[in-house]
Amino acid sequence: MLMFDWQRRALLLILLWALGSVSVLVHASERPWQRVQEMLPEATSWSAPEGDYAVRKVLADDQLLAYQFETINVVDIPAYSGKPVNLQVLLSPEGSIIDAFVLEHHEPILLVGIPEQKLHDFSAKYQGIKANQRVVVGKSQDESVVTVDAVTGATVTVMVVNEIIMNASRAVAVSLGLIADTSDRPFAASSIRQDVYSPASWTTLLGNGALRRLHLTWGQVDDAFVGTDAEGIDSPAADQRDNTFIDLYVSQLDVPTVGRNLLGEQEFSYLQQELEPGEFAIGIFGTGDYSYKGSGYVRGGIFDRLQLRQFGNTISFRDLDHIRLTDLFVDDAPALDEMSVFIVRSHHDFDPGSPWSAELLVRRQTGPVDGVFTSFELGYQIPEEYIARPQPSAEQLAAVEAANRPMWVNIWYQKAFQIGVLLAALVLLLVILFLQDNFTRKPRFLHWLRRGYLVFTVMFIGWYALGQLSVVNVLTFVHALMQDFRWELFLIDPVIFIIWTFTAASILLWGRGVFCGWLCPFGALQELINEAARKLKIRQFELPFAVHERLWAVKYIILLVLFGLSLESLATAEKFAEVEPFKTAVTLKFDRQWWFVLYAVILLVINIFTRKVYCRYICPLGAALSIPTKFKLFDWLKRRKECGNPCQLCAVECEIQAIHPDGKINHNECHYCLDCQMTYHNDTKCPPLIVKNKRRKRTAPSNPNQIPVVEVQANT
Repeated sequence: MLMFDWQRRALLLILLWALGSVSVLVHASERPWQRVQEMLPEATSWSAPEGDYAVRKVLADDQLLAYQFETINVVDIPAYSGKPVNLQVLLSPEGSIIDAFVLEHHEPILLVGIPEQKLHDFSAKYQGIKANQRVVVGKSQDESVVTVDAVTGATVTVMVVNEIIMNASRAVAVSLGLIADTSDRPFAASSIRQDVYSPASWTTLLGNGALRRLHLTWGQVDDAFVGTDAEGIDSPAADQRDNTFIDLYVSQLDVPTVGRNLLGEQEFSYLQQELEPGEFAIGIFGTGDYSYKGSGYVRGGIFDRLQLRQFGNTISFRDLDHIRLTDLFVDDAPALDEMSVFIVRSHHDFDPGSPWSAELLVRRQTGPVDGVFTSFELGYQIPEEYIARPQPSAEQLAAVEAANRPMWVNIWYQKAFQIGVLLAALVLLLVILFLQDNFTRKPRFLHWLRRGYLVFTVMFIGWYALGQLSVVNVLTFVHALMQDFRWELFLIDPVIFIIWTFTAASILLWGRGVFCGWLCPFGALQELINEAARKLKIRQFELPFAVHERLWAVKYIILLVLFGLSLESLATAEKFAEVEPFKTAVTLKFDRQWWFVLYAVILLVINIFTRKVYCRYICPLGAALSIPTKFKLFDWLKRRKECGNPCQLCAVECEIQAIHPDGKINHNECHYCLDCQMTYHNDTKCPPLIVKNKRRKRTAPSNPNQIPVVEVQANT
């Protein structure tokens, strides 16, 4: 009866939240014309939609005030939910954005987490921005770039919104003739003229632009971090601000006038032979206190401080793309600490005749796992006399449309640090799992290793990287399979994608327990709290196994209800998925309305007295992961024939009651803590093993000189 009372209270909390969200939904669905009148009070009418983009003219009598359109009619860029965000955009006759207002979205973090007003505040920042300007979310050293601040906790969503607003505005403005089509990608790739050569010195190449220079002082770099969390960190002394941070030079070594003069005839000929069709050689030379190669090059062959950018695409380099130079052929070159040739591979579709830039990344550490990046760009353009520009073909015209780089790639690059740390942690977890027999023979060490891993899961995966999986991810995946599956929907958040991929693989090998016991931030938080409670000798309560076994079904019922709701409306299912406290406790770090916080706190308080109640009886995500656990390929948890009859030690000690009284482990409920395996290998704790050792001692010969009789027993 107590359980039913508790369920009614939980349902009441959900209903209160639903009622409280009505006003937000009404605000989000505000009629477009009302928004137009709010932004342009003098507007009296608008025309019928015209053209491919359904653009309306907003009029004050006969005077044109603005052009109105909805982004859903222009671009189809999926957001985090897998569905696009639809905005109404007003463009001035001069091509500036008057207003960008969100009409519809399905983002779960905004539906039941971060206040929706923050998304409206973000889109309002685009007022006055020209449709042909470049806008980035975050900070950039490029003065021509307009920067807008992200929304904490919804970075991926606002990056998508930025792409939607600017891509749609640019397309509409070009179609209306408000701005010129300034796409800098040629219809056909240029080629380097090999028949043009003249002797040239280092100074000559600098003078004609074939060699470009970026000189940064410590003061310039320090100024770039002003206003960020890294301000004041590693700042130079006053007398060191004018010292050289880096003196960087770039060139295109494929050009005979450049390559033959800098490398010499023999080295240039060798380089030309090394290049495959469609590949190009970029020369990078540097001196100063900062290395453009970076620490990543030392660790694993990745250059994490230098990249090229062309047409919005980023070109990164690995060690196989790098050739180290020891000397230059030209006499008047300055003293250089580093000299390199970087090969741009053919798959980058690089055009040597179009402008590109070298981007130098500088990072300052602001905490154990936090850091702030800033970048410095050096533009490059080959002198025109070295380039041959062919006429575009039909194939090249078609390639222009596919030249834009997918946004998810940019997001993966921006989250490179999170990805690297997460992958390292997953490799460590694989080592623990594959060598579990070795680790479980050292229970004290494994206990501390597991506690440390759980702290990492809560702090890094959960609160820092926001890598908490949710049943909403499962529902989104199922709907994508049933409707229009696209990998971009899932690649847009690299941390979630990597954890999902690892979880799917681990289910086939070990079952759901690997995620629930090691990688779920909320589950780890519960376990750490309960562990502390046990250390403080707080009394623990467990339900009778018969009752406990029946309560397992509750989470499956919740999963079925959510799935049924999703068939009618995924947005509705996302709201009722608030039965998960993950957004409150992990994603938003308890910073939201009091009733959400109260619900999460109640679950954590109950967990003090009974371990992981939410995971065992309520979690729909755990229920969803249990379904494919039926297909796991191996059984890594060892048992003895005495387990369950007569020995009940593991069943009694299992803190989530995943072991039946008959000794069988229920892998649908097991969280893979490995406690039972530590008992299995402990010859002073495991009763069957103790009995076996006693028998061995009784049968051992009393005379040390007596030859023992070897007893061979067949395995059963």
